[in-house]
Amino acid sequence: MYLKLKELRKKKKLTAREMAEKLEISKPFYCQIENGKRRLTYDMAVRIAQIFKKKPDAIFYEDHINREK
Repeated sequence: MYLKLKELRKKKKLTAREMAEKLEISKPFYCQIENGKRRLTYDMAVRIAQIFKKKPDAIFYEDHINREK
């Protein structure tokens, strides 16, 4: 679901565990977000975007639009 999120994470050479630690959540919780199995809150989207120095829309908006089609 959040293909762009996974691509950004890999581009930054971060593991799912490292992302989870930065977000202060468990690795399984982060993986569920990345795989679209856990609903993403706006707060979490902002926190993730800050790690990549991007706006949340730049990471998640396109996926949201494609999901609605």
